[in-house]
Amino acid sequence: MLEKYKRKWIVRRTITLLAVIISAVVQVYVIQAFIRPANLMSSGFTGVAILIDMVAARFGRSFSTSLGMLALNIPVAILCVRSIGVRFTMFSMLQVFLASLLLKVCHFQPLFDDVLLSVIFGGFLYGLGIATALRGNASTGGTDFIALYVSNKKGRSIWGYVFAGNVVLLCIFGALFGWEYAGYSILFQFISTQTISSLYHRYERVTLQITTTKPAEVIDAYVKNYRHGISCVDAIGGYSHRNMSLLHTVVSSYEVPDIVHLMREQDPHIIINMLKTENFYGSFYRAPID
Repeated sequence: MLEKYKRKWIVRRTITLLAVIISAVVQVYVIQAFIRPANLMSSGFTGVAILIDMVAARFGRSFSTSLGMLALNIPVAILCVRSIGVRFTMFSMLQVFLASLLLKVCHFQPLFDDVLLSVIFGGFLYGLGIATALRGNASTGGTDFIALYVSNKKGRSIWGYVFAGNVVLLCIFGALFGWEYAGYSILFQFISTQTISSLYHRYERVTLQITTTKPAEVIDAYVKNYRHGISCVDAIGGYSHRNMSLLHTVVSSYEVPDIVHLMREQDPHIIINMLKTENFYGSFYRAPID
């Protein structure tokens, strides 16, 4: 049974790796074939790196976009790793490293001469690349790290603040390079965001209802690996009339596959029911016990 779970673990990691690679290739393709030729600005840390490169070019200087992506992502990843998980952070940073490397070695040609076509198709592909990473249980780094950290720590979303930050970025871009292209960039971001929203509901919380005959082992393994609370209630099986326990916890959706795998290692016969959590009040992120 454990060998079966081990194979599933390897398959999930392989899927995550493929998703990260595909996401990095798509991201680089969009930057080189759509964003740069159309003088657009992407969002988040990638957009900041592109903006720095464009400002440096105005003064006859050169600043590597790939270097900027790494310089901005690494400190944030280090600060957030304990909250959002080592595996998620490592695969996300692998995506950032791959995208940075591919920006250096790949040279994709523009697909369209028309700016509007570049905005529409580029925005869709950019959103598709991000959604691919997210569905593979990774991310493209940057504001994803910050959003996950605050969501886990404070129990609320900060996407309003992230959007406000992107607006400030686009205003700087518009003041320096023209409001027409800033407007096109806003449309580009809107299309990419709608693509992501339709393919992946980021950072949803879910409730796990767990039935097990080995509550001590399951709880011990869970609290050692995840910083969420879990409750336990004694119960009796209606069919078997055996004593068992009902466990209850609320987690982020991206954590579910690893949590399920961990719990099934402790109890191969465990039953786990996942429910969508509409609202959550209280402490979602458990502080370490001294």
